[in-house]
Amino acid sequence: MRAQRLIVALAALSLGVQGASAAEIPDALVVLETYLEGHPGDSPEAAPPRFVLLQDGQVFVGGTSHVVAGRLSSGETKAIEKRLSAVRRLSGLGSSVSLGPGAARHRLRLRKGRPLEILATGDPAGAPQALQPLASLIADLESFEHPGLKPYAPKEYWLTARLGSLPGGCRSWPSPEPLTEGSRTVPASHYSTWPTGARPASVCVDDKVFVVTLRPLLPGEKP
Repeated sequence: MRAQRLIVALAALSLGVQGASAAEIPDALVVLETYLEGHPGDSPEAAPPRFVLLQDGQVFVGGTSHVVAGRLSSGETKAIEKRLSAVRRLSGLGSSVSLGPGAARHRLRLRKGRPLEILATGDPAGAPQALQPLASLIADLESFEHPGLKPYAPKEYWLTARLGSLPGGCRSWPSPEPLTEGSRTVPASHYSTWPTGARPASVCVDDKVFVVTLRPLLPGEKP
């Protein structure tokens, strides 16, 4: 059963990786998205990015559902940029690499200079020596902490709805605009008590039941 859930989750992640490529975060130096097997029923493609650093030093760190934000000093930003340059210099680095055993998926996008996108699989702790600059960068960004980080309140969510159901109760639809299958941007103020990110909600409208996710959008992000 666990193996079946993992297969479904990885399939969803693959779709999410393909679908998210059109979404860009203006002025991002680096964007890291990470998936680890979560709770049954989670929607990993709706989770916020694990780490985003903008050119002006703004930083966003995401979890399963929520995001914290802060600002790095010039020195802290340059230290990360130096590590990004080291990754770019890796010999033979392709768009897809294996770091070792494990089901984790890490999607790293470098945006300063020539755009570079890497899908790395496995546990960074098991990476071969040749990939250590990449593996250590991913591990450090995934566990990033900073004293200036504070909860981030998005102004908008990227809502995705599909027909389906989840265990438990059913929420009513709060908007006068009809709920249909598909994705669109919605104001965050309508969904202050809803689960967000990878945590979906079950919504009943007339005789239909939808599974709805709300991915927090960062400033200027346009999916």
